[in-house]
Amino acid sequence: MRAITAPGLSLTEMPYPYAAENDVIVRVHAAGFTPGELDWPATYKDRAGRDRAPSIPGHDLSGVVAELGPGTTGLTVGQRVFGLTDWARNGTLAEYTAVEARNLAPLPAGISHTVAAALPISGLTAWQGLFDHGHLRTGQTVLIHGAAGSVGSLAVQLAREAGAHVIATGRPAHRDGALGLGAHTFVDTADLEKAGEVDVVFDVLGGDVLARSAALVRPGGTVVSIAQPFPGAVFFIVEPDRARLADLAERVRTGRLTPLVGTVQSLATFTDRVRGVVEVLEGT
Repeated sequence: MRAITAPGLSLTEMPYPYAAENDVIVRVHAAGFTPGELDWPATYKDRAGRDRAPSIPGHDLSGVVAELGPGTTGLTVGQRVFGLTDWARNGTLAEYTAVEARNLAPLPAGISHTVAAALPISGLTAWQGLFDHGHLRTGQTVLIHGAAGSVGSLAVQLAREAGAHVIATGRPAHRDGALGLGAHTFVDTADLEKAGEVDVVFDVLGGDVLARSAALVRPGGTVVSIAQPFPGAVFFIVEPDRARLADLAERVRTGRLTPLVGTVQSLATFTDRVRGVVEVLEGT
């Protein structure tokens, strides 16, 4: 099969994936890629620390189940699915990939593969950051950084729907987009202190922005970051959740949630300058 491999990000012929116990093989129709993952150790090492280069990056995907591994239940061959792959296995920038069945959810009719591939990691990260770790409640005020990005944009929409007062941050050019997604207020990151006191900070940037944000949290509030550990903050890495994926997909299907889709390319024209979703075109 054809796949994009790292290092180098070149189109390569790779072996068809092996379906282990409780795996499925997915014929990939669309896959998500973020250039930052090229710096992750897990992109090049397996869980035992062994080198696995050349490796296939990408962790978001949408496609169709092509094969069931031994003992796999809950999914069927030919079913439309979407989800995320394990960090330390070959990923989704390929025509086929092996995925643990528990990491996938059925994809409802009416949602395109490209839109679905923009949802798993960003959507789960936004939900887990706001509600599982931030414990955001109706009536509270949340400060969301990077509101124009894939995670931040979904966090804005989810927090607004939950009845929170949403303050979004970013560069001035992002103001209209953030307000259009449902933020009540927009603050330029350079003027962060204008946000005032908040109950929850959801940080995707780290560094100075994270440090300045911590000072804005009311007593008893929570700072959540996906960028880096920070004293007093909750740092986490997104976890698979089939039930939550299904819930997020239903929100997309009914128009209550809109993922941002970045540049779309075919496998054959893929470059490392892409951010967001990369479409894998069938038959090309």
